[in-house]
Amino acid sequence: MTTEQPRIRSYVLRQGRVSNAQRRAHDTLLPRLGIEFSESPLNLDAVFGRNAPRILEIGCGMGETTVAIAAAHPECDYIGIEVHTPGVGSLLKQIDELGLANVRVIQHDAVAVMETMIAPGSLDGLHIFFPDPWPKKRQQKRRLIQAPFIALATSRLKPGGYLHAATDWQEYAEQILAVFGAEPALVNTATGFADKPAYRPQTKFETRGLKLGHDVWDIVFRRKP
Repeated sequence: MTTEQPRIRSYVLRQGRVSNAQRRAHDTLLPRLGIEFSESPLNLDAVFGRNAPRILEIGCGMGETTVAIAAAHPECDYIGIEVHTPGVGSLLKQIDELGLANVRVIQHDAVAVMETMIAPGSLDGLHIFFPDPWPKKRQQKRRLIQAPFIALATSRLKPGGYLHAATDWQEYAEQILAVFGAEPALVNTATGFADKPAYRPQTKFETRGLKLGHDVWDIVFRRKP
């Protein structure tokens, strides 16, 4: 008898303090800027009120990167997925303060969202920046970037759409490169690791790590035509 493998989730629940500003933004802005989880595929043209390139980000953190990219590229629409309320509140607050019309937020597990809400061949890009590395050997089965999820993610990209991951854990970077490389529908945009694309801003976390001598690896593949 076989044992069913535990389902990979895009996150782990952590207790975190929600500031008054984050709670207020979460409660007042999520109804307007958020998308509720649904078992049906999204009509993205209806969500954004236009037809434009669509990029999804898994794990927005506190939202600085998401907002910076969206503000610099108003010609594209962005969907940010984050489960933790402090991060969702922070992201919503920044979207509102900057008056961005091209960002929507989903507060739910990204794997479930990808399975049910994102139609095949509907995304121009997918960002996975600094996913939880689960560094201990016994924890690594919890990592998001594994072959089944990457097959799912690739199926949601348009032909020519890109998949971009970044991490500051070398061992995880090597695993990501191997997993991406083993997906038959993807092709590497570089020879090995990629240079940091100009659209990805350097985060405060990343800057601090670089000052301490830590490296960051970008992995960028595209779905084959």
